[in-house]
Amino acid sequence: MSARLDVQTRDGVMLLTIDNPELRNALVPEITRGATEALRLAATDPAVRAAVLTGAGAHFCSGGNLAALRAFQDKPRAAAVERVGVLNELVRSMRQFPKPLIAAVEGAAAGAGFSLALACDLIVAARDARFSMAYVKIGMSPDGAPTLFLPRTLSIQLASELLMEGAPIVAERLHQVGVVNRLTEPGQALAEARTWAQKLAQGAIGAIGNIKRLINQSACPELASHLELERESFAELLHAPEAREGFAAFLEKRTANFPK
Repeated sequence: MSARLDVQTRDGVMLLTIDNPELRNALVPEITRGATEALRLAATDPAVRAAVLTGAGAHFCSGGNLAALRAFQDKPRAAAVERVGVLNELVRSMRQFPKPLIAAVEGAAAGAGFSLALACDLIVAARDARFSMAYVKIGMSPDGAPTLFLPRTLSIQLASELLMEGAPIVAERLHQVGVVNRLTEPGQALAEARTWAQKLAQGAIGAIGNIKRLINQSACPELASHLELERESFAELLHAPEAREGFAAFLEKRTANFPK
């Protein structure tokens, strides 16, 4: 099955489904660009008054395809900068989307998948969903603005733990600290997110758009510049010895032996 983005609109709600279940809905540039374009068109479409982002099958999104990203270690740095820019553009479009955007999370939301959930306005997650920022385990720093969003919503200590250790955190704990808005039983996250989106879609969308802009200005006015900082860090580390060992270890299913 080829990776694709499925876009459907019903009852005022646009549903964006990352459809790459064989790789736990890993992102590819076609999906990322497709989501950016869908949000751009929906921003001025009166038939769309809210949106939901989810993944097909058992998982939300496992982030970038590491096998594909590894190939960029043998390309000029500019190629990696361009690749990360595709994700950055999606994150910007999500925050600039003038209507409610809800993440419906089942299973894994890892790496850039976790970043996409954080870029949404609201998160609905199954109780057994697991979120992780494991870039450090392959010798990399994150992309998609989690180093901006997580310290804004969590204590510095918990944000540092998630980013520096790379261990997963369960949805119930993120609900306790206010990152996940609503918990559901497994398999019910999408239904709950759609119901919530339909309710919001019947509200004052113009006012909600202004509220979102004010929240952006208050919580993350430096989003654009921070995405650029992350992109430069990502491109720099991708070509460093730690990342070469980290990628190799991950793909060979062994423990990384980082250079001392």
